[in-house]
Amino acid sequence: MSRWWMGIVALLVALGGSSVAYASARDALTAAAFQSRDKASALAQIAQAQAQAEADLKANPNDREAATVRAMAIGYRAKLARSKSDAMQARRLFEQLAASDPRDPQAQLAIAGWHLDSIQDIGRMLAGAVLGAKAATGMAALDRSVALGGSMHAAYPALASLMRIRYDSSDVARARQLAEAAVQAPVATPLDRIMQRNAAAVLVPLRAGDGKAASALAVKLLPFARIG
Repeated sequence: MSRWWMGIVALLVALGGSSVAYASARDALTAAAFQSRDKASALAQIAQAQAQAEADLKANPNDREAATVRAMAIGYRAKLARSKSDAMQARRLFEQLAASDPRDPQAQLAIAGWHLDSIQDIGRMLAGAVLGAKAATGMAALDRSVALGGSMHAAYPALASLMRIRYDSSDVARARQLAEAAVQAPVATPLDRIMQRNAAAVLVPLRAGDGKAASALAVKLLPFARIG
């Protein structure tokens, strides 16, 4: 699943090292999102990923994988650095990717993440007023990503479940439905396996009807949870 927006988990990362050679730009992004414990190292990994993606695009302007990684790198930097200009650039790039291939579930998930993460990070009112983030737009894109990719990869319904219950702790029924689908969905990549485990974890409080506990857990299972 090479086009999945959060990529394949890097299996070999030198803990605490100042320079790590990643197999791909996507691996560097994944390490930043799921393994980094401080903002500085995460930003360094993001910069490395973007530089590689920019080089790939220079060699082949039609390289969609590189375009996706570049957009994600800019979006991740916006999240960590609280950069409005980066956030708006990332949104434009995500929307361009979705427009060029409306059936790409990865692009839909990226749009969903942009809107819902913006709201999570700075609050609904501020995210709406400053960035134009809308929960309804994010949820619609999230549903499209599951419809397009959920039958092939466990990661889509798993991430959708986590994002939904994180946003709204009362949305137990839909979040549970998605998590139940995720634990039964195909596992084709390491990311599918990890997210399927995360879906199984959040199912415990969801099955108990404890939306608040599920929401708090979801925050810990989504990108950059390790960064304090």
